[in-house]
Amino acid sequence: MLNWENPLDGLAGKQSRSSFSAAQAVFTPTPCQKPDGIDSAAGEFQIFSSASHGATGLESIEIGARRIQVDDKRIINCRADLNQLVPFKYRWAWQKYLDACANHWMPQEINMNADIALWKNSAGLTEDERTIVKRNLGFFSTADSLVANNLVLAVYRHITNPECRQYLLRQAFEEALHTHAYQYVVESLGMDEGEVFNMYRELPSVARKAEWALPFTQSLGDPTFCTGTPEADQRLLRDLIAFYVIFEGIFFYVGFTQILSMGRRNKMTGTAEQFQYILRDESMHMNFGIDVINQVKIENPHLWSQPFQQEIIGMIREAVDIEIQYAHDTMPCGILGLNAPMFENYLKFIANRRCAQIGLAEQYPGAANPFPWMSEILDLKKEKNFFETRVTEYQTGGVLSWD
Repeated sequence: MLNWENPLDGLAGKQSRSSFSAAQAVFTPTPCQKPDGIDSAAGEFQIFSSASHGATGLESIEIGARRIQVDDKRIINCRADLNQLVPFKYRWAWQKYLDACANHWMPQEINMNADIALWKNSAGLTEDERTIVKRNLGFFSTADSLVANNLVLAVYRHITNPECRQYLLRQAFEEALHTHAYQYVVESLGMDEGEVFNMYRELPSVARKAEWALPFTQSLGDPTFCTGTPEADQRLLRDLIAFYVIFEGIFFYVGFTQILSMGRRNKMTGTAEQFQYILRDESMHMNFGIDVINQVKIENPHLWSQPFQQEIIGMIREAVDIEIQYAHDTMPCGILGLNAPMFENYLKFIANRRCAQIGLAEQYPGAANPFPWMSEILDLKKEKNFFETRVTEYQTGGVLSWD
């Protein structure tokens, strides 16, 4: 039995520190080199980082090293064994994980009967309304797959804090859940699955947004990429901003508003409810990502240079132009009490908020929100009549009070 005061006691054959260290040679480090100035003396605390030891942080283990302290933790280039969930340093990340688990839902729990009847009724929806539904399903089924790929192939590898990784695992599941929801809607309505799931290849306004996002996933998905230098760390920060601030924080909002507006008019209510839950998840994802971005900036202020800020502003402005074009393409005629010029104002309003959230100046002075009801939908405390539909603030049994 191990003696935790001296972990070497009780090992088979009473191995010495040096002989046990030699046994760890089975761990193979990545081609990345240690950042300058990082080293560990024999018998002292072993430094672990994605830059020096690969994606897991467990490629080199020193038995008997001192215990992990809170100050050893960092968002990126972590100097602590990545298995050390506690002591917590970033309690906001752990709380977001708990909040996400408490608001679990599944697509099959939402009744789609009214949508099926309306979709099959040739006079139930106008052609413009059907176009909005199909194009948004086409975009989102691709978008959430891209986000999931980015999380699993890139972000999780390089965000080396265990509290944040715990949330990222939950987010990855939720992205899979969202793709499931889109497939469930498509299947329920009897749509042409090939048309919907290939729309990112065939419809320019959908393809443009996917094309914009792909390079960020592909660059950080490179297995030889490692953080630990200013250039690499800045590259990771750019990817985080691209996906959390722009892709999830700007590119999603025209589609969400269009589908939720249909639900407000008692059309496609099941689909709208699916999108309502998805929007609430995505809002939590975006807020988590912004917290991570700001924490990276606090711990690495040299990354947030003026040239880099100007680059990010350019990315945001380009994204607004792309999303405005998507609004025009999906809504060439005004319907549902909406029109493309309203979305131009809305996107500029959202872009101003995103800039403020990461410490940039507003880019569109005076932009106002033409859809104040969207704020109500994002309110996680809002509930519905239980007998009309399921409780919006859905919670798992482990957190419900039965008193």
